[in-house]
Amino acid sequence: MARGNRNNPTILESLRNAWKVEDIRKKIIYTFLMLVLFRLVGVIPAPGVDYTKVSAFLAQLRQGTAESIPLVSLVNMMTGNNFQSMTIMAMGITPYINSSIIMQLLTIAIPALERLQKSGPEGQKRIAQITRYVTVGLAVVQAIGLVASLGYIKAGWYNYALVGISMAGGSALAMWMGERITEKGIGNGISLLIAAGIMNNLFSGLWTLMDNAVKATSLTPWLTLFGVILIALVMIVLITWVDLGVRRINVHFAKRVTGRKMYGGQNSVIPLKVISVGVLPLIFAYSFMAFPSTIIQLTGGTSTGFGLWWSQYMHSTSVWNLLVTALLIFAFTFFYTSISFNPDEMAKNIQQQGGAVPSVRPGKPTADYLKRINSRLTLFAGLFLALLATIPSLFTQGTSQALPFGTSSLLIAVSVILETKRQLDDLLVSRNYDKIS
Repeated sequence: MARGNRNNPTILESLRNAWKVEDIRKKIIYTFLMLVLFRLVGVIPAPGVDYTKVSAFLAQLRQGTAESIPLVSLVNMMTGNNFQSMTIMAMGITPYINSSIIMQLLTIAIPALERLQKSGPEGQKRIAQITRYVTVGLAVVQAIGLVASLGYIKAGWYNYALVGISMAGGSALAMWMGERITEKGIGNGISLLIAAGIMNNLFSGLWTLMDNAVKATSLTPWLTLFGVILIALVMIVLITWVDLGVRRINVHFAKRVTGRKMYGGQNSVIPLKVISVGVLPLIFAYSFMAFPSTIIQLTGGTSTGFGLWWSQYMHSTSVWNLLVTALLIFAFTFFYTSISFNPDEMAKNIQQQGGAVPSVRPGKPTADYLKRINSRLTLFAGLFLALLATIPSLFTQGTSQALPFGTSSLLIAVSVILETKRQLDDLLVSRNYDKIS
């Protein structure tokens, strides 16, 4: 590896510089220990669960004689196999994500919550507190509902209470860890906890494929392993390239005199991310498509007419399933952008600060210009996410081998790593160290 110079250091040199700064070193150690603690707590079994049934199902899953419920697979992916193992961290941070999305939607629908959100730090603090309460309540309901639907809860009402309380307590603990990492560590704590579970699933899947390849007597498992690694690398490169993409809108601020000081007269940039919606459209679409399959498996499977039709035409690798999933991702991308981006308010803020986009008049023309730019970015984001979501299914259909990762999991992991890198980069720059290359 070539040594980097001062203007372009290698990653190892930059990390070495970060380690030399005492407060950054403490943040790194604190974040690492919290992630380790999160994984260690994730092995504690939840009380009230019949682990004989859990072990039997896992054995059937490994032998290929049982099929995982789609909605359960989605939760399991987000929790790093903790749900599959029925630990107190079975629900992980998923109730917090759901409650955050619910609060975002309610803030738009309920004027009182919208006023509270716009009332400054105190209002946002109150919103965060309400979100925590909703998280705990949602965790109790989700834990009892999902675990009971699988038939894992022992007989007796108190076992239902034990499952709900213990798993909700695990979610509350995970939420607390995430907030502490955000406050005292590096990066967004909630995102890092999710990424930790996803990376655990990814390495476990690759390790299983490698173990199968080593034990095999043919070349096929090795080709499958290299194919999975190649697909993963291509997807990571694509996701990284698009995630770093930004549409910069130049804004010129006019000079103004206040007292004896002159302000403005400078150019600024408004960065609009190419994929500003993140992974939410994927999660919404997968959850929507997983719901019918989950209901079918819990109410008789393919013995019903609808269940037989769904298994024949809408199974996970069918053309119709891929098409509907892609359309849902596309629709949810536009929906979430419409509630998270307000061009009228942005144009109003630019005008109030004495700014203007070059060659665009202030006010409504600026809002229309921002809306047009955002629509093009959203169109690209929807098409990119929809295309990316079909790659695992196409690979499975062509090779009869399921990928040990999903599009949403890779997108989350890459986005979290890049965001954490940017935060560490900012800390280094603020202390006059070279950026991470």
